[in-house]
Amino acid sequence: MKKGYYGQWGGAFIPEVLQATFEALNKVYESARADASFWQEYVDLMGNYSCRPTPLTYAENMTRHLGGAKIYIKREDLNHTGAHKANNVMGQGLLVRRMGKKRVIAETGAGQHGVATATMAARFGFACTIYMGEEDVARQRPNVFWMEKLGATVVPVTDGSRTLKDAMNEAFRDWVTSMDDTHYVIGTVCGPHPFPEMVAWFQSIIGIEARKQILAQHGRMPDRVYACVGGGSNAMGIFQGFLDEPGVELIGVEAGGHGIATGRHASRMVEGSGASAGVAQGYKTKFLQSPEGQMLDTHSIAAGLDYVGISPILADLGEKGRVRFAAATDREVIEALSLTMRKEGLIPAMESSHAFVQAIKEAPTMSKDQAIIINMSGRGDKDIFTIAHAFDDPSWKAFIVKRADEYR
Repeated sequence: MKKGYYGQWGGAFIPEVLQATFEALNKVYESARADASFWQEYVDLMGNYSCRPTPLTYAENMTRHLGGAKIYIKREDLNHTGAHKANNVMGQGLLVRRMGKKRVIAETGAGQHGVATATMAARFGFACTIYMGEEDVARQRPNVFWMEKLGATVVPVTDGSRTLKDAMNEAFRDWVTSMDDTHYVIGTVCGPHPFPEMVAWFQSIIGIEARKQILAQHGRMPDRVYACVGGGSNAMGIFQGFLDEPGVELIGVEAGGHGIATGRHASRMVEGSGASAGVAQGYKTKFLQSPEGQMLDTHSIAAGLDYVGISPILADLGEKGRVRFAAATDREVIEALSLTMRKEGLIPAMESSHAFVQAIKEAPTMSKDQAIIINMSGRGDKDIFTIAHAFDDPSWKAFIVKRADEYR
């Protein structure tokens, strides 16, 4: 198979001006992969600076409530900055230091990747610019606040749908003019090679840990593993621990938005989604696009899942039947979030709650000696405004009005 391709998906469709930059990136990445001391440096950094290994929590109350398979939750919400995103950016930070570059740029949707990149830049002493769709800036204001306080410059993107895909386009424009001293820290397993492979490598630490933990706690492999899928980094992270285990079913849960039939969603792999093969943003995958190849607007209650494409690795795994895909609607996400909070005292991010939706549907149909893992890719603190609005909480409304009056 040609390097950088996964079946028919992937590649590196980049302008000539970036060829030398990608050659240098590939060289340093391949060198790092071949150097066992680099991975150990990475693991040590994540153990010392973040919260690795993150726990695998047995959800006893939810298991009893649903009455089926044992439910285990991989706690990436306890990772530094509150999500799995730190795994990738800290790894790329080590590569940036090897390359001798002094500035990093990134795109972000939910803001978790932006916060993680700003944190990494502060840790390593890099200048940092974050591109974020104007709509996402509005609904993820707490994360924007922290990015700026960490020293990053946050640039709202007003083009297109003003969400993740537009932020990614703007970051590429920046990189073309600043590549000599700047590295683009892509946040998910998308984009031109080597980014999908490289991000998946750093995120594989989730699956490596989860595999050891489930064997220690359950005594054998899980029957199913669930993860939400936007671009696909958290899913690829945990799936890699079980890809070589044919008895473990892998389930990726996409954003069903208002329902697949409405067209107001961000699902690329479920039947009827309308996604088709295309080349954009430097790689080939399934995109939500018009017959003419124009990217369509997407919708999700979760800012981190409304991306128009999907990882070429996951597109291939889905095509081969190794990963099964489902979609969760906004309404189902709120219901799953509420149940998880009440039964386990855990507050998953809106993105992660998509995985909980499908697991909650399927766990009761399984036997009590079976086990599943849900990857809780992030915590819900960042979604306080969206969650409070969805619950139509009157005390929260009163609080917001009061604080607004105080700022006048």
